[in-house]
Amino acid sequence: MHASERETEILRLLQAQGFVSFRHLCDRLDASTATIRRDLERLEGDGQIARVRGGARLTAAAQAAAERLVGSPFELNRARQARQKAAIGRAAAALCEAGEPVIIDGGSTTFQMCGCLESEGLQVLTNSLHIVGELLRQPATRVSVPGGAIFREQNIILSPFEDDGLSRYHATKMFMGAAALGPRGLMQADVVLIQAERKLMALADQLIVLVDSTKFRTSASFLVCDLDAIDMVVTDAGATAAEIAVLEDHGIEVVVAA
Repeated sequence: MHASERETEILRLLQAQGFVSFRHLCDRLDASTATIRRDLERLEGDGQIARVRGGARLTAAAQAAAERLVGSPFELNRARQARQKAAIGRAAAALCEAGEPVIIDGGSTTFQMCGCLESEGLQVLTNSLHIVGELLRQPATRVSVPGGAIFREQNIILSPFEDDGLSRYHATKMFMGAAALGPRGLMQADVVLIQAERKLMALADQLIVLVDSTKFRTSASFLVCDLDAIDMVVTDAGATAAEIAVLEDHGIEVVVAA
């Protein structure tokens, strides 16, 4: 497990429990005491945790941040690269087969799929209330949502807990966006997103990432998955040959939306 993945899991445990013991972290992450000590030192240096006797807890500032998403509000994101996102959404919707079960993760790019799905009669699991609102207008589309808390800025449902009603759901495809995509993998800006998205990814046979080309030139704080976990990327014509080559070198199929 990479250091960034361990740090993500440490923060997730702290958000769920408030305090986590040093011994529990070593057992849960299957890491040495020296490794966990270095992870906690980095997180403390970043101001995200406070080390206390026997373990660690979140700082007050980090706890407050965990209760909201730091990314831009949905409507602001929706206005960015709107033409490119619309094209990506159409291309992604064309990948769906009639009646199949799919997961559509919340986001302004995945949202653009919705208007093109009415004739497909899909079974859709989504954590986005914006997507729910669009799909409820389609009588033939069945919509499911996970359990959790609603984060108002993005109108998204997230849960740090294991029991969110999803354990028996299966999808052929999962469509998701990203804050950044590059050689390190798929990145997000909010640690609270990571665990929820990884749980959704585990339910699908195929992971399809929808990103406008600007996401290849940005960065974000937290790693969701390596490139090897991605099956396909749908992007726009602004992606350079070098950026596409990085993906294809990892066996990822790239669709450039017109």
